[in-house]
Amino acid sequence: MAIHSLSRIVAFWADQQPDRIAIDHEGDTVTWAELEARTNRLARAYATLGVKADDFVTVALPNGIEFFESCLAAWKLGATPQPISSRLPKIERDQIVELGQPALVTGVEAGEYDPIPSLPTGYAPDPALSDAPLPELTAASFKAMTSGGSTGRPKLIVSKMPAAWDPDEPYLEIPLQGGMLIPGPLYHNGPFLWAMIALFKGCTIAVTTRFDPEKSLALIARHKLDVAYMVPTMMRRVWALPEEVRNAYDLSSLKALWHLAAPCPAWLKEAFIEWLGPEVIWELYGGTEGQGSTIIQGTEWVTHKGSVGRPVETCEMKVVGEEGETLPPGEVGEVFIRPLSGAGTTYRYIGAEAKAIDGGWESLGDMGWMDAEGYLYLTDRLSDMILVGGANIYPAEVEAAIDAYPGVRSSAVIGLPDEDMGARLHAVIDRPDGPVPDEDMIAHLSGRLVKYKIPKGFEYSPDPVRDDAGKVRRKALREERIAAMGKTPA
Repeated sequence: MAIHSLSRIVAFWADQQPDRIAIDHEGDTVTWAELEARTNRLARAYATLGVKADDFVTVALPNGIEFFESCLAAWKLGATPQPISSRLPKIERDQIVELGQPALVTGVEAGEYDPIPSLPTGYAPDPALSDAPLPELTAASFKAMTSGGSTGRPKLIVSKMPAAWDPDEPYLEIPLQGGMLIPGPLYHNGPFLWAMIALFKGCTIAVTTRFDPEKSLALIARHKLDVAYMVPTMMRRVWALPEEVRNAYDLSSLKALWHLAAPCPAWLKEAFIEWLGPEVIWELYGGTEGQGSTIIQGTEWVTHKGSVGRPVETCEMKVVGEEGETLPPGEVGEVFIRPLSGAGTTYRYIGAEAKAIDGGWESLGDMGWMDAEGYLYLTDRLSDMILVGGANIYPAEVEAAIDAYPGVRSSAVIGLPDEDMGARLHAVIDRPDGPVPDEDMIAHLSGRLVKYKIPKGFEYSPDPVRDDAGKVRRKALREERIAAMGKTPA
């Protein structure tokens, strides 16, 4: 094979396997031949609305076949999909549309962004439009993702990788014509990337609207899927299933289970390694910007527990101290990445500037350290640091200790105003079985944390504090609780 323009990738696979299922969304399926014809017609509908090469198409559709078709139709016109959450508050969506100035918005009511055309969810193009192949066009960028909405004005991260792919290229352990489970939201970079690359490689994609632990296991067994994408929150929910339920499904087809997007507690990773085998468990750390990443397989992790791996061959990384100095192995600092191809070669921002230091090194805002072998260990997000009485506290460390308490599904630690200490730690805990006495939780944490890192308050939530992408909106949690106290957020 060779590199194929994404405007022709579906046609390539439709010729090879016309009647095979391309996408299964909870029983709603489309074959490769159907996907080719439908996206040709949809692309022509988009063209009549003015979509041209290298335009953005904002895709505000929920997980499902329609999401994939909207992206594929954009690629067939040489345009760039720009996915956002279908449930995004209108004020955030308005900011993104203003920033990106797309040629079309899909998944919103017609007329909402006049003069920019928009199409509602469930839109069907005129059946009189041809479903024949279109001229080959290749967008300069194959995706434009959104970031930063939870911390301020959003920004677009526009990939500098053109809309083309070589299906033969080994990537993410995804086999040719295999099967992929995507239970995460497609507007996030991880699920989007794993799903689309699997599609480019001729795989069947089993996608769900929302994550359901047992349904995910059933899909792997039913479709004999090779690869699954998860975040630690999903893994925790799988592990919370009764053992007899978890073991009722044949997962022997699974060759790779990827987890990323959030820290994975060591006990949970060890449990999955013991359950599925160390060769199946893979972890990736990196940013949407694509400057570089680390990868580690379970077989390596068991001898480097807690590590997210070593930098891949296309990048280099270093840990930097407060004075800008490169830190030696074992010392915690800010993690910086540089692609070997040079700074600015993998992406461009719209609405933000990169945080870079001399030599083109860029930070994703994470703290961590490296060992003497070059394995990276993350500690927390720099922006999440809480200053308590002059001490720097990183929530991820406290959350990992809380999450080890029996029955806890996830937690979020935030800093609330305190006149004496500047801030006090407050934990919001998702535990389906209900609250536990504070003294029991404090006793549990005392064996894992120094005293000043133990929260002063514990709150139990009936709802998950992390979403299906593994993200937690600490800023929103903090503002809600400060508002309830009748104070103004600092």
